[in-house]
Amino acid sequence: MTQAFPLHWPDGWPRTDASRRKDGPFKVPPTQAREEMMIELQRLGARDIVVSTDQPLNRDGSVSMARRSITDPGVAVYFKRKGLDLVLACDQYAMLHDNMRAIGKTAEAMRGIERWGASDLLDRAFTGFVSLPAPEQWWQVLGVSREATRAEIDAAYRRLARDAHPDHGGTDADMARLNAARDAAQGGAK
Repeated sequence: MTQAFPLHWPDGWPRTDASRRKDGPFKVPPTQAREEMMIELQRLGARDIVVSTDQPLNRDGSVSMARRSITDPGVAVYFKRKGLDLVLACDQYAMLHDNMRAIGKTAEAMRGIERWGASDLLDRAFTGFVSLPAPEQWWQVLGVSREATRAEIDAAYRRLARDAHPDHGGTDADMARLNAARDAAQGGAK
């Protein structure tokens, strides 16, 4: 199992507004929720499991289950199954371990589908959980660091715009991608 910090929520998946998150119905300790989630995923045939959360990591790289306040209790679990890149994610509960428990229980229910002779149905159901590639971040498009200054951002934009502009061999799509990255960068630039 690999950990990914900070949380990388799957592209296109809706988020639960913080004001609508609820207490989980599960009565298990955090470490048990994490361990049982992993067991159920492995039983389901998940490989190369990556658990992504906003919870800091322990020294060994595992998700810290210490009870501390975090702003985003969401959990996204990326994995491979039968050659497909898949994801299960949950953020409807106020506590990280309740969201992990929900993912574990979902994996357990999906295993039930397979156990009772409807494995083709399970494979078809998993097509809805195909993991899409992560969206490009503005600093990746501009080729600068995430902490780039406004001057560095502007210089990178001007350099790249020379080739991306339709009048200089680029395309409208290339220029739109570059403009979107610049606009996103300027929202957080120093």
